[in-house]
Formats: sequence, C-alpha cells, structure tokens
Amino acid sequence: MTSRNRLLIALALVFLVVATLWGMPKLLRRMEMQGLRPVTVAGGLDNPWALAFLPDGRMLVTERVGRMRLVAPDGALSEPLRGLPPVFAQGEGGLMDVAVDPQFAKNGKVYWSYSEPDAAGSAGSSTAVASGRLAGTAIEDVIVIFRQAVKVDNSSHYGSRLLFAPDGRLFVSLGDRSRRDEAQDMTSSHGKILRMETDGRAPPDNPHVQTAGALPQVWTLGHRNVQGLAIDPVTGALWASEHGPQGGDELNLIERGRNYGWPVITYGCEYASCAKIGEGTSKDGMEQPVVQWSPQAIAPTGMVFLTGDRYPGWKGDLFIGMLQGRAVLRLKLEGQKVVEQERLLTGLMDRVRDVRQGPDGWLYILTGRDQGRILRIER
Repeated sequence: MTSRNRLLIALALVFLVVATLWGMPKLLRRMEMQGLRPVTVAGGLDNPWALAFLPDGRMLVTERVGRMRLVAPDGALSEPLRGLPPVFAQGEGGLMDVAVDPQFAKNGKVYWSYSEPDAAGSAGSSTAVASGRLAGTAIEDVIVIFRQAVKVDNSSHYGSRLLFAPDGRLFVSLGDRSRRDEAQDMTSSHGKILRMETDGRAPPDNPHVQTAGALPQVWTLGHRNVQGLAIDPVTGALWASEHGPQGGDELNLIERGRNYGWPVITYGCEYASCAKIGEGTSKDGMEQPVVQWSPQAIAPTGMVFLTGDRYPGWKGDLFIGMLQGRAVLRLKLEGQKVVEQERLLTGLMDRVRDVRQGPDGWLYILTGRDQGRILRIER
C-alpha cells in the first residue's frame, strides 16, 4: 500500500469518527427536546407487526413471517409458539395483529389475524382470524373464527387490526385487497370493518343483519386499508387510521353502518401519475375523515389512546405509528376534532408498526423490518 493510499484511508477514518461524534449528540438532542428516551426491551425481530400485553406483564409479539413469540418483562424472547396455522408470508401478507381475550385470566385465549394461503396450493390468499388457548409455549385448540370467502391472487391490502370493545365484541379491519370496487359491495368483506362475536358470528344488533345478501358482520364499509383501531376510553368512540393511495391517508371516527367512501371519494391519487380516483373528495352519504394527510402520506399504523400519567400533559391523547416519516404521531382531540399534531421520535429513523400502552403506563412501540425492536418510551 502506497503512502498516498494510507493517508487517504486515515483521512476517511478521521472523517467517519468526526461525523459520528457530531451526529450522535445531534440525534440525542432531537430526542431530548421532546423529553423522550427510547429503551430497547427486545431486538432481533423479523418484521414485527403487532404487540399485546398479557395480564402478568408479558407480551405477545407477531412477526410477519408467521411467528408469534412471548416476551418476558426483561426482554427475553421465547422460541416461536407452536400450533399456529400456515401463513401466506409474501408482499404485505403474513402474521398480523394479535389481541388478548378480555377474559384471558379465565380462558387463556388469544386471537390473531393472518393472510391464509389457499389450501389447494394456488397463489391466492385471504385474511383470516383465528383464536386459540395459550399453553406454555404453544397455542392449543386453534379455531379459525372468520375467513374471507375469496382467495385473491395478489399480496396487498390485507388490513388487519383486531380490537375488543368494552362489550366483549371483536372489531376486525379488512383491506380492499386492491379490488377497489368491492369496498362498496355489501356481499364482500373487502374494504370493511367487521364486528363479531368471539366465535365469528354476527351480533344481532349489527347494522346489516337484516339486509338481504349483505355480510352480516359488516359494521362499516368504504375502507381502503385500515391498519389502526383504538377506542377512546372516555367517550367510547371507535377510531381508525387508514392508508390512502398516493396521499389521502385518513383518521376516521367510526360509526355504526357508515360509508367511508373508498374508492368513490378520496383525497389521494394514483401512484406515479397522480391521476384522479373516483368522483372527488366528497359525496352525500359518505363520511369525511377527521384528519387527512395529503399530499405527503404518513402510512399510519397501530394506535392507542394514552390513559396513564407517565407523560405530563398527554393523558387522553392519541398516538399513531408511522411507516412513512418514521415517527410516532401525537394527536390531541377536543371532542371529535383534532386540535394539535406533533411528530415524536423523529430521530429514530425507523418505521413504527405498532404503538401500545403497557400496564406500567409507558408507551411501547414496534420498529424496523428484519432487525425489529420493541422499545419502551420513557420520559
């Protein structure tokens, strides 16, 4: 190696060290300005998708490739739980949300949504919801409580979030699977939010139980790809975050039987060309979003209302994960109106897939892809 090459290598190393020393304090300052400190609880996850807390403080975490793991309070990861059905882990498909039965202490049951492969071996898949009993490091007595009737030959827009309501019924969000018009078709589950009993049956007070030909579990229609559900603990209102096309991401107040417009109305446009979609941004009989993000999408994901006192001034606020922008979005609501928005943890520079509040009152987030992490956000 010549003297000139050695000099160039030395200068490059000096530059790297200086850049690191300059950049790290800057990153820390950005976080300190918000008074937040992300603490890694667990790492090494493969595309983590959802997080749920068990009554004893342990967590369940899903990996999109088809694994579910237990996470101890100290961050120790279990081996993948045994007993889950096969998963179609391609594109946006895979193992998605997980929810703990409100009666878990009595029945040990958990629920999860996933993209189900075609048993006949074709390239088709659909979104399904299953339940089972957690027994050690296995899921036993697995039952598929809901599966879409049609297997679609693409790997996009599965949804899918699960949320138990205070009355014990289960809300399930389902994407349009890129079959847009079916979001307005009451015979199809594509592009809908469903409400069902824990065995998959439609409750008798669902809005379309008596509608001829309609899927009785449908609660609302006209959705593109809902990836966040949360209930305001004060008002009891159901809220949903939804992916638009290019722009047009939405936060919606979900009300029984309402039509949220996709693909007839949207604030987004076609990818690449930004050509118009549908009839415009409004139409009689179709709901307007409470907030829409255009032209820059945020790709909103899992979300939660904060009920604890760990973060002064933020109790009651709504926190939403962002895939685009790679942050957590805090929204302050007054009634049904968002009066303040703030992006948090922008220095992480990592996709945020889910946001949950732990039993300790801290917020927990899932980040990353092939080296995903569970982070506790301390202040």
